Amino acid sequence: MGSCESRPATMPSYKLTYFDIRGLAEPARIMFAVAQVPYEDVRLSFSFGTPGDFSTIKRPEFDAMKASGALDVSLGKVPLLEVDGKQVGQSKAIERFLARELGLMGSSPVEAAQVDQLGETVRDIKDAYQKVRGIQNEDEKKKAMDKWFAEDLPNWVKLAEKSLPPSPGPFLVGSKVSAADVGFYMLLLAPGGFFDNTEGAKASFQKSPKIKAAVEAVDALPQLQAYLSKRKPSPF
Repeated sequence: MGSCESRPATMPSYKLTYFDIRGLAEPARIMFAVAQVPYEDVRLSFSFGTPGDFSTIKRPEFDAMKASGALDVSLGKVPLLEVDGKQVGQSKAIERFLARELGLMGSSPVEAAQVDQLGETVRDIKDAYQKVRGIQNEDEKKKAMDKWFAEDLPNWVKLAEKSLPPSPGPFLVGSKVSAADVGFYMLLLAPGGFFDNTEGAKASFQKSPKIKAAVEAVDALPQLQAYLSKRKPSPF
C-alpha cells in the first residue's frame, strides 16, 4: 500500500484498490499521475501455487475483502475507487468519473463529448483486435495478426485522425491533455500498454501526425515519466 503526498484540504480523498499489477486499474493510475492528483494506491498481493496456473492463485487480502462484503458494490471484484469514503465499482465507470473530476474532459461540454467520442474509437479498435485474437486456427491467426499490424491498425489510426476536431495541438481535443490523449497513449505507446507487439503499435501512428504528436506529448509529461520510473515490472 502506498500513498502520495498530502493533499489540499478542499480536494476529495481518493483511494484506489486493485491487485499489484497494471491490469484494469492502470488507466486510473495514469490519469492520477497525469493530473498530478494524490491518491492512496492500495495494492493487493497475489501469488501462484503453480506459476501461470490461475487455478492455483492465492489472494488472501482480496478474499478477505470479498468475504467481509467490502467489495459488494463492485460485484465482488476490483478495481474499487473510494471518494471521501463513498465507493465506485466497475473500471470504466471509475475511468469516466476520474476523467471528469481530474479535469481531463476538455474545457466545454462539446469538448467533453469529443473526448468521449475518441474514447469510443479506442474501444472500437480494441474490439476489432479481440476478434483477431480469438481466431482458433494458428496459421489463420498468424496471417490475421500480421495483417492487423501492417494494415488494419494503421488504417484505424488514420480514420481516428480524420475524426479529430480542430485543435491548436499537440493534444487531440482543445489546448490541454485529456482522457482522449491518455486513451490513445495507453493503446499505442505506453510501456506495458494494450498490444504485446509494441513495435507494431508504434509503427501504426507514424503516418498520422496529430495522433503521433499527442501520444508523444503525453509520453513527455514529466509527472507521467516520474510515475513510470517508479512502477515495478508486471506481466500484466
